[in-house]
Amino acid sequence: MKHNLIGGAWRPGAALPNINPSDTGDIIGDYACASPEDVTMAIEAAQAAFPAWAMLDPQSRADMLERIAGEILARREELAGLLAREEGKVLREAMGEVTRAGNIFRFFAGECLRQSGELLPSVRPGVQVEITREPLGVVTLITPWNFPMAIPAWKIAPALAFGNCVVFKPAELVPGCAWELADIIRRAGVPAGVFNLVLGKGAQLSDALMGPGVHAVSFTGSAGVGQTILRKAGERGIKVQLEMGGKNGLVVLDDADLDLAVQVALDGSFFSTGQRCTASSRLIVQEGIHDRFIARLSEAMRALTVGDARDPATTIGPVVDQRQLDVDLNYIAIAQAEGARLIVGGARLTREHNGFYLAPTLFADTVSPMRINQEEVFGPVASVIRVRDYDEALEICNDVDVGLCAGICTQSLKHAAHFRRHADVGMVMVNLPTAGVDYHVPFGGRKKSSFGPREQGRYAAEFFTTVKTAYVRAG
Repeated sequence: MKHNLIGGAWRPGAALPNINPSDTGDIIGDYACASPEDVTMAIEAAQAAFPAWAMLDPQSRADMLERIAGEILARREELAGLLAREEGKVLREAMGEVTRAGNIFRFFAGECLRQSGELLPSVRPGVQVEITREPLGVVTLITPWNFPMAIPAWKIAPALAFGNCVVFKPAELVPGCAWELADIIRRAGVPAGVFNLVLGKGAQLSDALMGPGVHAVSFTGSAGVGQTILRKAGERGIKVQLEMGGKNGLVVLDDADLDLAVQVALDGSFFSTGQRCTASSRLIVQEGIHDRFIARLSEAMRALTVGDARDPATTIGPVVDQRQLDVDLNYIAIAQAEGARLIVGGARLTREHNGFYLAPTLFADTVSPMRINQEEVFGPVASVIRVRDYDEALEICNDVDVGLCAGICTQSLKHAAHFRRHADVGMVMVNLPTAGVDYHVPFGGRKKSSFGPREQGRYAAEFFTTVKTAYVRAG
């Protein structure tokens, strides 16, 4: 059984089996569940380790992060196989995610040496003002199951680079990737207590994860849990960063390159089994291209191969577990009850091994107020909304209470430029899938999608550090 990592030592706990969603008879292994007391021990270990880690020279921290990056990239095939097996992401996408995780650690190894401040003259003669950034202290990082390597990497790497100590709680569905990452970090020479791994169910550990000694919490997951964390963090004076999903619109205008638009929609809506917060779940299509777009997208969807994530021939893997499959099927039923027309898919599939397989699903004849167009499904389900013109498309694209990402397919520079400025989201894609972002630039949304500073790239310093202003008079 694989254990929790607390204070540099592996600590056992009650066993939780890790099940392959492509083959529910395949048990990947047993992983130890932490208790609230274990979480408290992890926080105390991080507190004890913080003073020395915060003052460690930046080259030493950079070297450790570079070793982490090197091992992830050297083992990318092995780690991608594990990711595909426990999360259901197809091998090609799993390999891309692991590579991204390694590159994130490599980027932040460099950031250790690129930290800077400001030296300004005071309004008072003979006084200088120095503005610097310092680490926060102990940070709790809570990550979801859909990107079990990349999202932990983009939280852990900057936290360590900027001198914080970490208590890391991954989603209970993907303990394997988290355990391997923790072991790599430990063997890279990160001192005991600087990084701690606590496995288990969030509902049982959430209160302890924001206990005394925690200075900040970064969470990616559902809106309901995020709002609870925000309330508790406010009560306890804890800095908070939340990423809570999206209901992303892809606008397809009459002048779009049809082949490109279909490929952009196919990728954004259905790859990774639609289990991405940046997925294109709403396809907002102008009436002149509407029928041709649906016909071509339906044809492309029928050519997709749904199967075992580890099979190189598979293009769409399983849904992550039975609970998520039930959610997806429920939304399909809701859409039909609301009057949406089912074009493709809509049913559970059977394969050689028992798994959580769902046919990629497309609805037409939907309108913006429908629940299928307002609530995040988080599965391979997309709906088409017909619009008259660009102005209506933009209005409908913004007609949701989350604003993570939006895309547009057009050959019009005028419409592309206007959309970039007026889409009420944190990220805009032009002739690209809404899902798929670089690791060295900021990630985050508007409205109810996000709360707090952006993640990734140099903007990560906004969350993982605090600003200090010092006034100095010489002599």
